[in-house]
Amino acid sequence: MTKTGILFPGQGSQEQGMGRDAAEANPAALELWKLAERESGLALREIYWDGDAADMADTRALQPALTVVNLSLWLAVKDKLSPAATAGHSLGEFASLGAAGVLGVEDCVRAVTLRGRLMAESGGAGHGMAAVVKLDQDKVEEIVARAVEQAGRELRIANYNTPAQFVISGEAEALDAAEALVKEARGRAIRLAVSGAFHSPLIREAADEFAVFLATLDWKGPAFPVFHNATALPEPDPAAILSTMQGQMTSSVLWTQTMRAMWALGVRRFIEVGPKGVLFKMLKANLGDEAEQWSGLNVGNLAQAGEL
Repeated sequence: MTKTGILFPGQGSQEQGMGRDAAEANPAALELWKLAERESGLALREIYWDGDAADMADTRALQPALTVVNLSLWLAVKDKLSPAATAGHSLGEFASLGAAGVLGVEDCVRAVTLRGRLMAESGGAGHGMAAVVKLDQDKVEEIVARAVEQAGRELRIANYNTPAQFVISGEAEALDAAEALVKEARGRAIRLAVSGAFHSPLIREAADEFAVFLATLDWKGPAFPVFHNATALPEPDPAAILSTMQGQMTSSVLWTQTMRAMWALGVRRFIEVGPKGVLFKMLKANLGDEAEQWSGLNVGNLAQAGEL
């Protein structure tokens, strides 16, 4: 039997109208929206069903709303699937934990609502992120090291998205130095519209507060392996999962490594559960020469869920 891996997207996958069909079809999905609205104090359905792109990009609103959509779509397809493993990109890791039963779906929504607020408030003056494309990992790691040396400021690779797509995170002086080095190496750097240096030590204070909250939740062993961003490995022990997730906000997202680890486990069918199919589009780059040997699809709405 072909092994199936479930993928959940993170920030950047939002789109207008997301999750509306699932909420209108399933009272449990609608209740998740209502819970997220109570926890966040925001009119999330109004923002994501009828709002504009600027409002939808707000981290405070986006993290609970996208998690609700991911989990709502999971509720629509879970009885059709027998996953061999799951993984979620950054924010999406919490939907993976909910899908595998490590956390209850309500706890997932509460956690990401706090996470979104803390991350939105964590931005320091001159902290930011930039995407880097058209260069390989060795070159980007070299550029980051040189930029840190030149600027004497914090900088790290926050996301390993594909072998030629990265996100760097840090202080402005180091970002400026890195962008110049990227241009010199004939790559391209794109500064991101974010409020802070996410997935770096610069948001340690927010991460510490979040870690305290996470310790109050009920953590269980996963029903199937959850590959974690910080390690690109699964972990069966609930206490170890908690420890890993307490460091997730300041750890790099090892997405390329995670996709290759799932492949090594024998996963050959990938289902992305969430809007837009961003992770699905990156699979070919991440699986390299094996890319023609896998199958899968994106489940971003109920119509696509019906294709399973």
